[in-house]
Amino acid sequence: MSLKKEMVNGVFWTAIQRYSGYVIQLIVTMILARLLAPEDFGVIAIAIVLIQFLNIFTSMGIGSAIIQNRDLSKRDLSIIFSFTVYVGSLLFLLFFFASYWIASFYGKDILVLICQVLSVNLFFIALNVVPNALITKNKRFKFIAKRTLSLQIISGILSIFAAVMGLGIYSLLIAPVFTAIGVCVVNYRQYPQKFYAKIEIAPLKKIFSFSVYQFLFSIINYFSRNLDKLIIGKYLSLSDLGFYEKSYRLMLLPLDGVTSIITSVIHPVLTALQDEKAKLAHHYNAIIKLLATISFPLGILLYFSAGEVIQIVFGMQWDNAIPVFRILTLSLPFQMIFTSYGSIFQSAGKTNWMFYNGLCNSCLTITGFVISVVYFKTIEAVAWSWNITLTINLIVTYLILYKIVLRSSLATIAKSLLFPFINALLIILVIAPTQRFYPSNIYLSIGIKTFIALFISYLCITISRQYDINGILKEKYKSIKASFSPEVHTKPNISH
Repeated sequence: MSLKKEMVNGVFWTAIQRYSGYVIQLIVTMILARLLAPEDFGVIAIAIVLIQFLNIFTSMGIGSAIIQNRDLSKRDLSIIFSFTVYVGSLLFLLFFFASYWIASFYGKDILVLICQVLSVNLFFIALNVVPNALITKNKRFKFIAKRTLSLQIISGILSIFAAVMGLGIYSLLIAPVFTAIGVCVVNYRQYPQKFYAKIEIAPLKKIFSFSVYQFLFSIINYFSRNLDKLIIGKYLSLSDLGFYEKSYRLMLLPLDGVTSIITSVIHPVLTALQDEKAKLAHHYNAIIKLLATISFPLGILLYFSAGEVIQIVFGMQWDNAIPVFRILTLSLPFQMIFTSYGSIFQSAGKTNWMFYNGLCNSCLTITGFVISVVYFKTIEAVAWSWNITLTINLIVTYLILYKIVLRSSLATIAKSLLFPFINALLIILVIAPTQRFYPSNIYLSIGIKTFIALFISYLCITISRQYDINGILKEKYKSIKASFSPEVHTKPNISH
């Protein structure tokens, strides 16, 4: 299969998985937001943020290193798997007993049991590192889509049932725990690994130089993306954290719904070009152009529809989240582009530069969070600090990526952003002056704004000839009909 077909196939099935998953997640969130209090989500947010940090130590960049390395044998993989089992067990015990200190620090006794239940995740997530990497390395995107959607549907139903039955905040623990265990069971049937009680160093050395920088980058990237929630939870109120966290997560839905689909495919597919930097830059330029075409009009639409979106998704009791969500949507266009850069560093085999760059970015972002909380003491200020530091970090990152790693011109990025910027400006000029004339019905209001944004975007793309939208739609319709034929799949050989 050609590189282009592999990319298209991966993006197609990842899109099926993500978009269907977001619909499921959105429906479940809408129901739970009406059954539970904002403070419940704030408490869970603290535990989830902490466990996401420890998740970095369960993988330690190993998954990405397995995808990149072409010389790992079946025995090497089993030894690496055994290493992750030991790490997962250690982190399970650490988080389990640290739950008492966490609850004391935040003054919430309920965090003890919540953290202890979620500590189970760490063990099973560790068991999933090697099988997940093999599934991705072998480009089994269709299998990933089926597995993920099945578990999301089941866990969503169980969470709603638990909330209706009165389990309250504990109903929010079902989805993460059930999913981690379910993925482990399904993965083991596909790629069973042998456990070795004695760990050999040689297989770990094969992936060390790549994984260590990936691991360090993951740590600093975690702090830059999650320290805002930890600071808000400590120095502001848990209700503020609930409003901020839900606004942030809602803003991430379109971000993840587009960027994560593409970035999850970039590394396994474009890693073949790690020695051809010019071709790698060419493909990435095309990706930036696509992301900008989607993100600029989307960010503007969400900015002007912030009130309708919050009330439709979460209900009227979440109105305090509207200002934060509106501010965060301003960063969406740049975030959708910025989030993709890590996969290019990985594909180029330059995780060392990814780490150095990430360290600078995180220092600036964390400084912004601290200043916003200490001096302004509002969640709106935290949102503004996120926007400002993100813009600065984007400029620095792409200077490093293009000038040092890819050795290419930045002028192509400017060309890619020109028409999307014009598109967004036209949407502003139409929607902004007519805001007061939109109907009070939130569904009708957001429907009209969406139609305006889509119509203007269609005209801009068609006139500028950026993409042949009509041709793409016809081709994808035929592709969808053909893709749902029964899959004939032979498990690939995992020895290299």
